[in-house]
Amino acid sequence: MAAFLRRTARDRPAVVDWNSLYAWSLEQPAAFWQAMWDAGEVIASRTAERVVDDPSQMPGARWFEGARLNFAENLLRHAATRPQAEALVAWNEGGRQRVLTYGALYREVARTARALASEGIRAGDRVAGFLPNIPEAVIAMLATTSLGAVWSSCSPDFGAKGVLDRFGQIEPRVLFAADGYLYGGKSFDCRERVHGLLDTIPSLERAVIVPNLGTEAGPAEGARWVSWERFLAPDRDAREGHDETLDFVPLPFEHPLYVMYSSGTTGLPKCLVHSAGATLLQHLKELLLHTDLGTDDRIFYFTTCGWMMWNWLVSGLATGATVVLYDGSPTKPRGEILWDLAEAERITVFGTSARFLAHCEKQGLEPATSHHLSPLRTILSTGSPLAPEGFDYVYRSVKRDVCLASISGGTDIISCFALGNPLLPVYRGELQCRGLGMKVEVFDENGRPVVGEAGELVCTQSFPSMPIGLWGDADGSRYHQAYFARYPGVWAHGDWAELTPHGGMIIHGRSDATLNPGGVRIGTAEIYRQVEQLDAVLESLVIGQRHRGDVRVVLFVHLREGQMLDDELGARIRRHIRSGASPHHVPARIVQVPDLPRTRSGKLSELAVRDVVHGRPVKNRDALANPEALDLFRDLAALRD
Repeated sequence: MAAFLRRTARDRPAVVDWNSLYAWSLEQPAAFWQAMWDAGEVIASRTAERVVDDPSQMPGARWFEGARLNFAENLLRHAATRPQAEALVAWNEGGRQRVLTYGALYREVARTARALASEGIRAGDRVAGFLPNIPEAVIAMLATTSLGAVWSSCSPDFGAKGVLDRFGQIEPRVLFAADGYLYGGKSFDCRERVHGLLDTIPSLERAVIVPNLGTEAGPAEGARWVSWERFLAPDRDAREGHDETLDFVPLPFEHPLYVMYSSGTTGLPKCLVHSAGATLLQHLKELLLHTDLGTDDRIFYFTTCGWMMWNWLVSGLATGATVVLYDGSPTKPRGEILWDLAEAERITVFGTSARFLAHCEKQGLEPATSHHLSPLRTILSTGSPLAPEGFDYVYRSVKRDVCLASISGGTDIISCFALGNPLLPVYRGELQCRGLGMKVEVFDENGRPVVGEAGELVCTQSFPSMPIGLWGDADGSRYHQAYFARYPGVWAHGDWAELTPHGGMIIHGRSDATLNPGGVRIGTAEIYRQVEQLDAVLESLVIGQRHRGDVRVVLFVHLREGQMLDDELGARIRRHIRSGASPHHVPARIVQVPDLPRTRSGKLSELAVRDVVHGRPVKNRDALANPEALDLFRDLAALRD
């Protein structure tokens, strides 16, 4: 960040510090994003005719028209100059498992890209990953995007219905899937779910099975089911006379790169389409400037392939850093395994969640004394707001001379609205700053910008990493309804936030009904679809309750007459949610209630219940058909512990 500020100040005397740099990035967006392109040394076969047509147009602004580039080429650039440098280091609960240099990664991507091309995969086709956070996920993604095809991934702990709700919408041709995964010392077989996806997604032509558990591919191995090594066909290269070069397909800046998924709060998850150029440029900004990542760094983030932080982490390859992957429980087999990883790998940037830090504190862990963490200079925390006590714990028990950067953004923008800054001080309980080029404000209930009070987090000027649209949303109406219906021409993000007088930000939580337990963003509709399949349940309502520095899922059930919520029914509800959605969707508390509040149009009012549970006033009480039902949720003993 400091070097970028110095370069900018040489040409622009008014830019003298962080505040003036941020102001310039908003006042002169074309100049800023061009400077970011140059600082990131973006590889492109053709430069842009112009940086942006009209940044005030939102949505609809066009960025870097005329430019042509390839995302994978930019992430693999260091293979030519530093082939022996470590690119990927993979850990699981057993410790370090594998290392891939930049040269080896390039060769594996080349093999996989040739195999995909031989299957007829071309620009615009969709390829899906049902994979743990292992090197094959990175390899498959880079091979896919080198051809200009579109990558979409999902964590293997999702049930078959949750995966189908996502991949079924985008019609992938090839599915990369693991035979299973390890978590908490146990192995979980994924092959039956993969068979189910082949049977239920007509577009799937091939399932490529990665032997993560070392099991056989299965009895259905054949035309549509093939092992990773058989798919790559080691003798194919010799047969066809290929060398180890990759032919990167150059594509427009706005060519689709990733399909990401929203939480599914009101139905099927939204399929957010993010472009190659915008994702690359935004991630370079956040990694190079806000995180100060470089070729000597080693970056780790605890994530799965179903969370946007995986995409963000993998973009670290573009900086030449070493990216460290971890697959498994963050607290098994020993509660200190991630700190073991940080010490052994000499991690300089350590990414985690507020929930993990709270867990470490409750367990009495003292990494500052139990581990050698001298290389560590930055700790990143996201997923849920990091409480002030979390800041205290890090500086008391982890490392005193570290930049603790709580960051916040989302799948919607595949990046951050507010994040860290190596030039600024850290304030307890606050995110350090808003992102460069991101005109983030907080609106009060009248749509006016405010400082020092909580309100809706909005962005009032276009930025490159806005989605290029939603999959299947031909007229853009769903996209507009999701982000621009409340404030025309303004992105409303759904966070309840506060700007501090010195330019920091406090995130108070989601302002909509999205759940976010432990940093995993999920939607209420995905839980309802499972719970209400059970005969005993008439209807249900779910909220996220603030609890001990995190958010826990609380499910309220209205049961059929004569039914009682006993241990057996509670266990059955949890099993059904786990198998049909994922472990993250399983509620921490299930509470039986005789009625649920609803609006006059018949919709359940999750926000009203959440407000009552947290002791906040209900602003839309008059809009409820049965407001007396809210009294059932006040001071529930089941929610006190």
